[in-house]
Amino acid sequence: MANNPDARRKFLDAASKYLLETPKKAVPEPAPFVPPRLTFSALKEIPMSRSRDRILANLEEMYTEAFRRAKETGDEAQMASLDFAYRREQLYFEILLDVRDAVERR
Repeated sequence: MANNPDARRKFLDAASKYLLETPKKAVPEPAPFVPPRLTFSALKEIPMSRSRDRILANLEEMYTEAFRRAKETGDEAQMASLDFAYRREQLYFEILLDVRDAVERR
């Protein structure tokens, strides 16, 4: 094969065809558009799973545990930071829950 220029030429032609030419495939059709799950119509059909009281109780439980750990270590700065963060998060959740309730009523 090393002495046969035709074989070498055929090999190079096959390699360049394989590496350089793009195969002629049919262009696949794009996937059908499926809207996201949380569209307005989906929100109307799907009831919200967590109650306001459950969400706020989970938030309080999480911060109470962290506050207790900070109190055990005597970290006053961490306790103050957790207190502020809890009140801020509680306010944010109440606003979001109000928005959720308003959307549910529509």
